[in-house]
Amino acid sequence: MAPVFAHGRLRLYLLKLLDEAPRHGYEVIRLLEERFQGLYAPSAGTVYPRLAKLEAEGLVTHATEGGRKVYSITDAGREELAGRSGELADLELEIRESVSELAAEIRDDVRGAAGKLRSEMRAAASQTQKATGTEDWGAAKEELRRAKQEWKEQARRAKDESRRAREDAQQARRQAKEAQESARREMQRIAKQVQEQVQDHFARGDWPTGVREGLSELTTQLGGLARSTAWPPYSKPDPAEEPPEWAKAPLPADDPARALDRLLDRFRDDIRDAARDHGVTEDQLGEARRHLSTAAAHIGALLRKPKA
Repeated sequence: MAPVFAHGRLRLYLLKLLDEAPRHGYEVIRLLEERFQGLYAPSAGTVYPRLAKLEAEGLVTHATEGGRKVYSITDAGREELAGRSGELADLELEIRESVSELAAEIRDDVRGAAGKLRSEMRAAASQTQKATGTEDWGAAKEELRRAKQEWKEQARRAKDESRRAREDAQQARRQAKEAQESARREMQRIAKQVQEQVQDHFARGDWPTGVREGLSELTTQLGGLARSTAWPPYSKPDPAEEPPEWAKAPLPADDPARALDRLLDRFRDDIRDAARDHGVTEDQLGEARRHLSTAAAHIGALLRKPKA
């Protein structure tokens, strides 16, 4: 293949591109590729050294924008370009001719490769027929037909399985959404029940018992949460889920605030033990946070009420 640019012609064409507008090196490479309709693109090792040489000769200058050098033609560069206008016109003609030559060479290469491939395929088919005989060749075609049919059947079964998998996934999402909604309603019911229970004791002036029973009820429910992501329907706790001993012990009346601190410490220890023994998933963590925030709001509201 003949060189795309004769000696010194790329230097002249770079001045022409920079005379059109300031450009960075990558843009110059891209424009050259466009001018040659994608058939030729100079490398960075070809363009950047020539730009540096033009700058050293004072024909171009550069400014740094966004970390990249943007080259501009100088007055001296414009003078040289004006003095070589005839040579530039010849260069434009050479470029058009180079594009035509490149296209013709590529077209010939493609045609030659395609012809060679066809010849090789015919030769391979002829050798196969000679080696296997007519009957074997017919059997081979029949085997190919059966294999193609089997592939189509496998593709159909895979498509059906994919459709069923999507339907199962959609059903699972609906069931999960229903379970979450059921858990939310159950949580609201239990929170309301605990609140009413504690408020009833508070109305009778027995706030220590109300706090103790409220914490005990929340401990029972959160213990169940640590073992399962699904919120169970409320029922009387099993013997194994009975409130802990500290929830049943008598409360000292001399210092209620200090007694409440101890209850909160024991409550926290029980929850930590359950999390350590059974692990905590992300879903359980979110549910536990909602339960804790509800308990904090209810008990805090009770303690902030005016004392009788």
